[in-house]
Amino acid sequence: MSRIDDLIRERCPDGVPFRPLGEVLRIKNGKDHKPLGDGEVPVYGSGGIIRHVDTAAAEGPSVLIPRKGSLANLFYVEGPFWVVDTIFRTEIDTSLVAPKFLFHQLQTMGLGEMNQAGGVPSQTQGVLNRLRIPVPPLEVQQEIVRVLDTFTELEAELEARRVQYAHYRDTLLTFPEGPDVREHCPKSVPFRPLGELATLVRGNGMPKSDFVDEGVGCIHYGQIYTHYGAWATDVISYVAHDKAAKLAQVEPGDLIVTNTSETLEDVGKAVAWLGQETIVTGGHATVVKPSIDPKYLAYWFQSPAFFAEKRRRAIGTKVIDVSARQLAEVLIPVPPLEVQQEIAGTLDRFDALVNSLTDGLPAEIAARRQQYEHYRDKLLTFEELAS
Repeated sequence: MSRIDDLIRERCPDGVPFRPLGEVLRIKNGKDHKPLGDGEVPVYGSGGIIRHVDTAAAEGPSVLIPRKGSLANLFYVEGPFWVVDTIFRTEIDTSLVAPKFLFHQLQTMGLGEMNQAGGVPSQTQGVLNRLRIPVPPLEVQQEIVRVLDTFTELEAELEARRVQYAHYRDTLLTFPEGPDVREHCPKSVPFRPLGELATLVRGNGMPKSDFVDEGVGCIHYGQIYTHYGAWATDVISYVAHDKAAKLAQVEPGDLIVTNTSETLEDVGKAVAWLGQETIVTGGHATVVKPSIDPKYLAYWFQSPAFFAEKRRRAIGTKVIDVSARQLAEVLIPVPPLEVQQEIAGTLDRFDALVNSLTDGLPAEIAARRQQYEHYRDKLLTFEELAS
């Protein structure tokens, strides 16, 4: 860090000027992406990339700041991009601040705790524009960025592995019209409506206030967005037995599928329940009781083919819904059972390599993230120049 210390002593020995955020950038609202065609331009919401389209709203570098949802979930982007109305884009005055320095700096400012609404966490342009940030000389900013970037290289490797996994998953779940190289798979795979392959039961009730310390296991639809992968054998919440009797029953081998979200990405997210006992779920979710392999079906709900299906059926703008009736119409590829199980087993192994929190790369990422946050906070703490 001596190079940075030397620069600060040389270029700003008496402190660093602080400026309102609105003086170093302009904040722009996002727009609806649904009318756009598919393409190569990433579309960002507050949860990240939700699809790729053929039109750009702007070109980076830019820092994207969530307007609703996960307010601390900032993104730094280069190249063309599109943003939806749950996230702001920024036009940065690069004569004053380096875009990536701004990205690192904003991560230290607790944006996730600045909720301006009583329901869904929300942020406003007015509050953001009044935030005061340190603006050291550009040479200092660039050296800080260089140091912090070394801590994020391993995370880039993880992201590359995740992209690789998504590509591999999508390839396994795509069934061509011609010969298929997979063992036991016929040349063509039938597609059948989900309603012919499963019984669908819409949930009801169960706010989080119903949770108790002991009782019947439950999965709340909101937990599926944040806590669960394609399948689960344990729950993190419980409801009382009398309450559970009034809720939708989820038996081993059933799926729970979300019906409602603010983003199309989260609508239709599925978790297969593979625990030993019957649990329950509540509103904004559908229980799917399939006649095909539940893991295979849950993974297929992550595929681009399903995304296209739900995009055609989704209704609403600020709150998006795909009903149980609409889910029943979705066409599902149905290869032989052994192929379904082969695909699910392969994706299980790949998912464990990419997402395990205790082994391999993710454990290294957690350690590197701790290092990054320590040095980021240290490097981005400045004494303010007296006015």
